[in-house]
Amino acid sequence: MKKVILSAALTGTAGSKSQTPDIPISPEEIAADAVAVAKAGASMVHIHVHDEEGRPTMQTEYFRAAFEAVKEATEKAGVDVIVNLTTSGGSNDSFLRQEHLRQLRPEVCSYDAGTFNWALGGVFENSPNFLVELGKTTQQYDIKPEIEIFDAGMLSNAIAYTGYNVLKAPCHFQFVLGVVGAMDGTVENLEYLHRRLPAGSTWSVTGIGKAHLPMLLTGLALGCDGLRVGLEDNLYLSKGVKGTNVQLVERAAAIARLAGREPATADEARQMLGITRHALAEYQG
Repeated sequence: MKKVILSAALTGTAGSKSQTPDIPISPEEIAADAVAVAKAGASMVHIHVHDEEGRPTMQTEYFRAAFEAVKEATEKAGVDVIVNLTTSGGSNDSFLRQEHLRQLRPEVCSYDAGTFNWALGGVFENSPNFLVELGKTTQQYDIKPEIEIFDAGMLSNAIAYTGYNVLKAPCHFQFVLGVVGAMDGTVENLEYLHRRLPAGSTWSVTGIGKAHLPMLLTGLALGCDGLRVGLEDNLYLSKGVKGTNVQLVERAAAIARLAGREPATADEARQMLGITRHALAEYQG
């Protein structure tokens, strides 16, 4: 049976020490967690960044600090992990949301394929113009877009964009279910999205909050290529019991093995997703 890519979403835009002291905020904390989850079976880490006050930011200098800290720490520890940098984290500035990609050239970046009202948090905006620009940036710098799907219309958008040469097939889709204002994290919703995937696609799934474990189990039952876990999406191992990024990865790895799916190494994940491994020199521009 094919292996499964475990992706650890280490810290999101809303993550804070007031929620849990184990959420990594500083570059050093992010790097330490990246090493730890890689040892636990993760082949990819998804990263947001914060400024000195703990506020989410898209400023390139903060991405550079976290990115270089992860690269240095993983190399020193002798582990390999794919770094996936977000393109959404506290700004609607189209240029700023892509500048860190141009400068750092990660192997993977997020690509949120549409706009929706995020409960009371405001509009999660990803305009067509921005998505066209971002698609061109990923192709220019050979970055694999992880196409994040929060709602069914986003999948329709992404499929259409492949026809416009904004995105290159085969695509990799990351279903993010359970956000208030988008699709609920239910078996029926994931099964519906799975049926609509274009042939040859790869896909991963995560559930927000209480949907975390149900989506993990459903994803395995449907033959997913990847599972995303981590404190960005869920703070708990069980009701009232907070977890860590490492514990969430360890649990996902154990469940995957019970399902006959061994976690993929970073190089195996690159092969599954069609990712070109970037030489170290490319990261230092």
